[in-house]
Amino acid sequence: MQLRYAFRLDPGPRQRVALSRAFGCARVVYNDAVAARERARREGAAYPGATELSKALITRAKTMPERAWLSEVSAVVLQQALRDVERAYTNFFSSLKGARQGARVGAPRFKSKRDARQTIRFTANARWKITEAGRLLLPKIGEVRVKWSRTLPSVPSSVTVIRDAAGRFFASFVVETDPNADLARMPGADDLPSVGIDLGLTHFAVLSDGTKIDSPRFLRRAEKKLKKTQKELSRKQKGSRNREKARLRVARAHAQVVDARREFHHQLSTQLIRENQAVAVEDLAVKGLARSRLGKSVHDAGWASFLAMLEYKAQRYRRAFVKVGRFEPTSQVCSVCGIKDGPKPLHVREWTCTYCGARHDRDHNAAKNVKQAAGLAVTACRAQVRPEPKVPAQREEAGSHGIRSGAVSLCGTAPDRKAGILGS
Repeated sequence: MQLRYAFRLDPGPRQRVALSRAFGCARVVYNDAVAARERARREGAAYPGATELSKALITRAKTMPERAWLSEVSAVVLQQALRDVERAYTNFFSSLKGARQGARVGAPRFKSKRDARQTIRFTANARWKITEAGRLLLPKIGEVRVKWSRTLPSVPSSVTVIRDAAGRFFASFVVETDPNADLARMPGADDLPSVGIDLGLTHFAVLSDGTKIDSPRFLRRAEKKLKKTQKELSRKQKGSRNREKARLRVARAHAQVVDARREFHHQLSTQLIRENQAVAVEDLAVKGLARSRLGKSVHDAGWASFLAMLEYKAQRYRRAFVKVGRFEPTSQVCSVCGIKDGPKPLHVREWTCTYCGARHDRDHNAAKNVKQAAGLAVTACRAQVRPEPKVPAQREEAGSHGIRSGAVSLCGTAPDRKAGILGS
């Protein structure tokens, strides 16, 4: 399994200039390739291939006075920029044909030097290496100091140098990991429980065992500081050096919020995967919720990135991961008797079942129903929950009204709510 390991870089002044030059050259080649493809599209001609673009935009361009500065950076960086264009167009056409899963991908666009994220990639052909002193040796840039936070499990196959909006530099390594070594770091799954998770705003997550995890609200807590830095930026003259300094302060303030949220997601997702053999969540319509009046709070919670972490960590450590369809009425059904009690406004946090009289906490009841709907309780065929290498989300059933649950039980049959209740 391939993973990315990112580490902070600390380049010197000259190395920062060299990296900026490499970012600019890669961006120019990328934009020239996109322009060539768009020109061919308008003229109705065949799209130029990677070899033709390489000869025209790199080899011959270096001999021209107006493009001679392309020789100042590694040729591998320029070649990888062309590979990025090819991949972008491949994803775009696959998305048009419906062959690519996920959201629709737009046509490749021109890059700008004002983009928040600038990247260059070095493959093995560039002969980069990690020196014995622990520095990253990059061609035509030099030995860059790296702030190592952990040891790489194997020799990286490539490295991507990233500069974010806050002016920070990172090195992202692609590393092949050993599945057996990954499993050795986790406890055995046979004796671990299963858990259903209900995500929310007041509490970030409520588990089926009754545990409630408060929402950190990193953006809300930092709003006062962000407002102050943004106001200072708006008062600076455009194009001045003071405005650039103020822009960096705004970007660094936002970066602190993003880093804190990502760290919270990583710690919580790792804890849930470590302590449970199977995890069930609801397939939320995050994009739709983000367009509502609660949009800022939804973005602050970062549900989509958290669920993505849970999914890949479950695959890595061979835990079961199930997504329940968003049309499953988890907040309307009594987890004790299984009777659907009807929709309830958001301000109703507790309710009593009219059939059996059970008193429910809204979020805790929903988490238990998520676990039941995913088949992680005792299922109709009395199958025990076993960790699988990967349990894919049933995306094709997520929008089905005929079958309210968008998940299947681990024994291969539809989950029977009554059998699950009698067996629990």
